[in-house]
Amino acid sequence: MTHHHRAGPLFTDLYELTMAAGYFAHRVFDTATFSLYIRDVYSTRSFFVAAGLEQVLDELAGFRFSDDEMNYLKTTGRFSADFLDFLEQLRFSGDVYAIPEGTVFFANEPVLEVTAPIIEAQLLETFLLNTVGFQTMIASKAARCIHAAAGRPLIDFSLRRTQGQDAGLNVARSTFIAGFTATSNVLAGKIYGIPISGTMAHSYVGAFDSERDAFWAYSETFPDHSIFLIDTYDTLEGAKNAVAVAKEMEKKGHTLIGVRLDSGDTVSLSQGVRKILDDAGLSDVKIFASSGFDEFKIEKVVSEGARIDAFGVGTKVGVSADAPFVDVVYKMVHFKDRDVRKLSLGKVTLAGEKQVFRKINSRGYFTEDIIGVRDELILDGEPLLEKVMENGNVLRPHPTLDEIRKRFELNFSRLDEKYKLIHDAAVYPVKRSRRLEKLQ
Repeated sequence: MTHHHRAGPLFTDLYELTMAAGYFAHRVFDTATFSLYIRDVYSTRSFFVAAGLEQVLDELAGFRFSDDEMNYLKTTGRFSADFLDFLEQLRFSGDVYAIPEGTVFFANEPVLEVTAPIIEAQLLETFLLNTVGFQTMIASKAARCIHAAAGRPLIDFSLRRTQGQDAGLNVARSTFIAGFTATSNVLAGKIYGIPISGTMAHSYVGAFDSERDAFWAYSETFPDHSIFLIDTYDTLEGAKNAVAVAKEMEKKGHTLIGVRLDSGDTVSLSQGVRKILDDAGLSDVKIFASSGFDEFKIEKVVSEGARIDAFGVGTKVGVSADAPFVDVVYKMVHFKDRDVRKLSLGKVTLAGEKQVFRKINSRGYFTEDIIGVRDELILDGEPLLEKVMENGNVLRPHPTLDEIRKRFELNFSRLDEKYKLIHDAAVYPVKRSRRLEKLQ
């Protein structure tokens, strides 16, 4: 069962359709292979986390132009009646090889390859770049935050600042793949089964005669799910008010889960709040922090001794603020019976249908990747690209989100620390096989 809204074949750039019309007019129907990968030209990322494949496969399995879409194309006046008749019958009939979601991969490695009649393969370009590029970008940013948090839970708070509804859902899913424990996005909770999490806003506190009244009212409504936002007026006084209400909750057999900081000096305030809670015998009450966190701020406050148990991570992850795009490309590498490459300055491509082989040492750590030719074998190299679609049919059921998440967790645990560093990470070795080099 799909959880994704169908984009449809019109989710494309016009030039994909004009090229398709040109192929059709000149009877160019031969099979092509396109390779999708992230160029390293502008990248500040030392690794990436594959995401978006489930949505890709769902879209390709249901690829067809609806009557409404055909009617729109007719109104443009750009396309011949014969070509429009052709599009009306068009279905995706090709093969797809892909790196499974949750897998760690690196720049210049193909994360997906499509082999299909050239019109079909061409029309998919924009959708594939948009889908895989965005979700991989977010999952990779989220993984960096997970690393910086050093075991502290992270919650996706990004929904109100993501660029649109679709992005908000994809961010919740992608951050969960990379290890976030929950999301504030209720619709994502319903669709994907991700745990939902949230507390209160400052407006809630301000709506009561006093901060303590607000906490008490909330605890009566949610006696087993209370986290108090304590920085509306004075954070340390807010902590004392939280203690007073927590003691009243205990008399009724309930426990305060935590308090949240959303402003100020996170390090000193968290230390002060922790002391107030501990002195009151509330050492089990957690301190949550939000407001402008990403891997850089998390790493900073953790290194400076902040007493934070979990972070709400929002805007900067939801828009990947420090790197708001990845240079993801989709290039033809094989056509008919010949391999194809592009030689444009700064944008040279590698010809040929490919496979990525990963070598792992005796301790279980990744040591190097080798980009090779699809049908070759590399000694001790584990192939990463799997055939996921054949003749337009998805070959196996989608893995669950938990299975994808566990794949990421295993992958990330096998990536050496030096490649995960937020600053000055080492460059993971990605080589080319002799056969691939010779083919060029």
